[in-house]
Amino acid sequence: MKPILRLDKVCKHFGGVVAAENVSFSVMPGEIHGLIGPNGAGKSTLMNLISGIYTPDSGSVFLNEEDLSNIPSHMRARMGIGRTFQTPRFLQRSNIKDNLLLGTDLANQMGYFKSYFSKKGRNFGEELNDLMKYLDFTIDWEDDINSLAYGQRKQLEIVRSMLSHPKVMLVDEPAAGLNNKEIDDVMVLLNHAAKDLGIGVLLIEHSMDMIMNICENIVVLCFGKVIAMGGPAVISCNEAVIEAYLGRDLDA
Repeated sequence: MKPILRLDKVCKHFGGVVAAENVSFSVMPGEIHGLIGPNGAGKSTLMNLISGIYTPDSGSVFLNEEDLSNIPSHMRARMGIGRTFQTPRFLQRSNIKDNLLLGTDLANQMGYFKSYFSKKGRNFGEELNDLMKYLDFTIDWEDDINSLAYGQRKQLEIVRSMLSHPKVMLVDEPAAGLNNKEIDDVMVLLNHAAKDLGIGVLLIEHSMDMIMNICENIVVLCFGKVIAMGGPAVISCNEAVIEAYLGRDLDA
């Protein structure tokens, strides 16, 4: 199986600040791949480099082995790169339904207004209802997007990304600000995206319980450099990771 997303020696500096230094790793289809590290390690910068918000100083990002170097961010979204953010981003003057319909348009699968009725032969409402089964709340789709609680908006941002049928989904700190039940629901939703729909997921998260329970592979960044890669068992025992990020007991 070929990787759905591949970074090859990606570098990005902001003046004297090293945000990414020769970063290389791959995400496979149907895999949830963790990206962890201390604050300022360069995690969100990598997300921005993959999605096209930033341009690498050197190195390349590949989607299905196609070099994205000269492809702008809006085209990358239509090619199959989904994205969520640390703080949910919605059209503030639109209702919930219209904001979610943007997900169907991002991948250029159907014109915006036609998305009300069908997408790739499937009713938008049916697909949305299927995804909402993984979340423990019901809402009036005609309500203003700002009527939702913060945790609900974070969960719906993942749903919106999934509605675009992405090949890979970049998910940035989905557990931040959520209660335990909401975090559990997000984990089930991400597992559905990967295992049932075959989407590659690149997950930034500070909740180590979530990372260790949901990720098959993990990349650890520190000051823009990869200091470790491997499965949860390998990462949790890695001395460099313990020193830089996970922490060491005072009497150790």
